[in-house]
Amino acid sequence: MSAPRAAVVLDTNTVLDWLVFREPAVAALAAAVEQGQVQWLACPAMRDELARTLGYRTLVKWKPDSERVLASFDQHAQLHAVPPPAPLPLRCSDPDDQVFLELALAHRATWLLTHDRALLKLARRARPLGLTILRPQAWVLPAVP
Repeated sequence: MSAPRAAVVLDTNTVLDWLVFREPAVAALAAAVEQGQVQWLACPAMRDELARTLGYRTLVKWKPDSERVLASFDQHAQLHAVPPPAPLPLRCSDPDDQVFLELALAHRATWLLTHDRALLKLARRARPLGLTILRPQAWVLPAVP
């Protein structure tokens, strides 16, 4: 029997880095998700936020293919119900980002990858709960022994 795959929660900007901007800094992450080396956890609220964000005028110059991006989300993300509220010591100052934290904690994700400063500020307090919060470009898949 194989060990369970490590789980990751990706914030919307990390998903955009991967599926719209094709940032080289997230290529290893993209490959790990696409090859099933890590399990990408999401909930419908995250998909809704991504769909909304794809329509922002600030993204026009990148000409995002919304259908392709959302199809990739649907193909690779493992959807879960909206999670229950996180313990009070881990409240994000940005209520819109709380769902990423709560999903990661509820499903014992190994990583929460984000560009959001409010979430990154919680990294030290999340670590004792088994959650590593970091910028996507700092993520590295640990070698399997």
